[in-house]
Amino acid sequence: MADTHETTPTSKTPDSVFVGEGVGKKSESAVLLGVLPRGDIRRDLSDPLEELELLASTANIEVFDRVIQKLDRPNAATYCGSGTVQKVAQLARDTGADTIICDNDLSPAQLRNLEKTCERKVVDRTDLILDIFARHAKTLQARLQVELAQLEYARPRLRKMWSHLTGEQGGIGFRGPGEKQLEMDKRMLGKRIKDLKQKLADIRKRKVREVSTRSEIHTIALIGYTNAGKSTLFSRLTDTDAYVADKLFATLDTKTRPFQVKTRIKGVLSDTVGFIDHLPHRLVESFHATLEEVLQADLLVHVVDVSGDDPLRHVESVDDVLKKIGCVDRPTIMALNKVDQVDPALLPFFVSRLPRSVPISAKTGAGVEQLREAIADELTKNDRPCRVSAPMHEGRFIAALDARASAMSQRVKEDRLILDMSISNDFLSQALRSSYNRDDIKYKWLDEDGATEQRDEEQSLEDPGA
Repeated sequence: MADTHETTPTSKTPDSVFVGEGVGKKSESAVLLGVLPRGDIRRDLSDPLEELELLASTANIEVFDRVIQKLDRPNAATYCGSGTVQKVAQLARDTGADTIICDNDLSPAQLRNLEKTCERKVVDRTDLILDIFARHAKTLQARLQVELAQLEYARPRLRKMWSHLTGEQGGIGFRGPGEKQLEMDKRMLGKRIKDLKQKLADIRKRKVREVSTRSEIHTIALIGYTNAGKSTLFSRLTDTDAYVADKLFATLDTKTRPFQVKTRIKGVLSDTVGFIDHLPHRLVESFHATLEEVLQADLLVHVVDVSGDDPLRHVESVDDVLKKIGCVDRPTIMALNKVDQVDPALLPFFVSRLPRSVPISAKTGAGVEQLREAIADELTKNDRPCRVSAPMHEGRFIAALDARASAMSQRVKEDRLILDMSISNDFLSQALRSSYNRDDIKYKWLDEDGATEQRDEEQSLEDPGA
C-alpha cells in the first residue's frame, strides 16, 4: 500500500475568481483523490490524475491539492485507506477546498463515509462527468439525455438522501417518514425515467429517418477521444466556424455540414460527442440518439491526439464505446492529429500501430489535404465506370447520381440524358430506387478504357442490387 500527496503547482487561494464561464462568481474548489488498484493502467502514466484535473477545470472547479494511493483494491467502506482519508480531510481543511473529487465511481456507502469523515461534499467521476454534460447540454435532445443519465445514476443513492429521517417512527407495520418519502421518490423517479426513455426513443426514430434520407450522398462521421481536435478539424474540412475550446466535452450535440468529398462528389460531415475513459454506461445508453450519426455513417474518421500521454489507450477507449453501441467493422481512417506538437521520430511508430492513418495538424492545416484525398479514395474505392441513359424528366434519379458519382462526360440524345461516370454497384441500386419509373432507366458497366461490356447502349439490364 502506498499513497502520494501531490500539491498542484498552480494552486490558488480559496478567494480567487475563475476567469471564463461564470465570470464574477467564485468557483468551487477541490482536492482530487485517486485510488489505483493493482493492474490499473493508470499506474503506468506519468500523471494519473491529469484527466480528472481537466474534467474539474471544465466544470469550473479549482484544484487545490491531489492525493494518489495505490491499493490492491479500493476499500469497500471508505474507498481509500483510513490514513489517507484523514490526510484528505486535513488537506481540505487546510486549503479551504469545499469538495473531494474521486477518480472512480463510489458506492453509496463509500460516499456517505467519506463525506462524514471529511465534512465536505464528495463527488465521484461519473457525478463530475454528468455535471459537465448538464452544463453543456443546449438542445432539448441533449438535455433529455443528460437528465435520464442523472436520474439513473441517482436512483440507487436515494436511500442516502433520506437517511436523516429513517427510523424516527420505525417498527413492524409502521415505517418512518423517511421510508415513506423514499418510496414516493422511487415511484416519481421511475415514472420520470420511463417518460424520458419514451421521449428519447421517439427522438431516435426521427433521427434514424433523418439520417436515412442521406442515403443518396456520402456520410462521414468524425469520432475520437474528447479534446482530440475533432471540432478544429471539422471547421477546417467544412470551412465553417465550429465552437472550439480546450475543454473536455465542449460540445455535446452532433454538428453536420456539407462536405465536398471530390470534384462533383458531395457528402455530409458530422462532428460527434467526444469519448473518454470509463465513460459511464448510463451516458452511452442515453446518448444513443446522438450517436446515430456514427451508426449510419459510410466512413468514420477517428481523430487521435498523438501529442497526448497515451494515444493508443485513447484509441482503445473509443473502440470500446463503438462496440457498446453496436458499431463494429465500419470503414475507418485514423487522423493522427497535433503532429506539430510531437517529435517527428515518433510518427512512424504510430503509423505502424494504427493502420490506414494520415498524420495531420488540424490547427496548422498540415496533412489535411492528404486526409481529404484519403477520405475520397475510401468512399470511391468500389466505383466502376458505368454508362447510364435516363429520360430528362427523371430529375430525382439524376440528382442522386450527381451526388454520388463522378460524371466523366454527358450528352443529350433525343429526350434522354446519357452519362458516363464512376459509381459503385450499391449506390447505383439506391439511385434506381429513387426513380419514377425504373423501367425507363438503362445502364451498363464499362471497361476501364471506356469500352462497353455490352455493346447495345440502350439495353436494359437487371437491377444491380438484385
